[in-house]
Amino acid sequence: MENILEVHDVYAGYVKDLNILQGINFRIAMGELVTVIGPNGAGKSTLVKTIFGLLKANQGKIIFKGQEITGLKSDEIVKLGMCYVPQISNVFSALTIEENLEMGAFISHGSLKQQKQRIYTMFPRLAERRRQRAGTLSGGERQMLAMGRALMLDPDVLLLDEPSAALSPILVNSVFEQIKAINLTGKAVVLVEQNAKKALMMADRGYVLESGRDRFEGTGKELLNDPKVGQLYLGAAYQDTRDEKSSS
Repeated sequence: MENILEVHDVYAGYVKDLNILQGINFRIAMGELVTVIGPNGAGKSTLVKTIFGLLKANQGKIIFKGQEITGLKSDEIVKLGMCYVPQISNVFSALTIEENLEMGAFISHGSLKQQKQRIYTMFPRLAERRRQRAGTLSGGERQMLAMGRALMLDPDVLLLDEPSAALSPILVNSVFEQIKAINLTGKAVVLVEQNAKKALMMADRGYVLESGRDRFEGTGKELLNDPKVGQLYLGAAYQDTRDEKSSS
């Protein structure tokens, strides 16, 4: 399967001469769901911000659809077919749901009726509350809106930075179901997650980062079953998985 996005030996950080990413390599094919896990400070969010042009790569290359995008700004990358949903501040609180969706299609010309209807079909709860201000929504609803807004331009690749952060277990399940549904439409999804077990269980492939490097790579199942990955990064979630197997 041909890769739609590739990261080659990328170094990047927030302070000059202090790289968080230390030669990261990453790839995703069209239609894949690839999750990125690892301990706090491993560089997970830094990776997707660098891919999306929010941080400048100090070294290495980022290739999207066969074109090098290293150094491009975010608005230029959006036009090429990639969107990003940050962990926080991902909706315009003072605007309604419908206005937020319209903001997501800021580079589109003409009527947005068809695009909005597509999002409302995918997220019925947003349709019911389309006139409601985003600031009054629950955490789960905000995540749905943030994803819906990113999908207004029908991107080929969607970058999600910890969408389950601070959500209740019920809402986490709902958001993950929506992420899988988005992936099943054929879009490539890069999922950065602290909820490692859930993320790996539904991922085609995964990466485990440590100290800014891609320490492990494999299918979601392989990483879940790897004792080194389990003991170092999954903790209780890894033990829960082993307990489930031993009791079945």
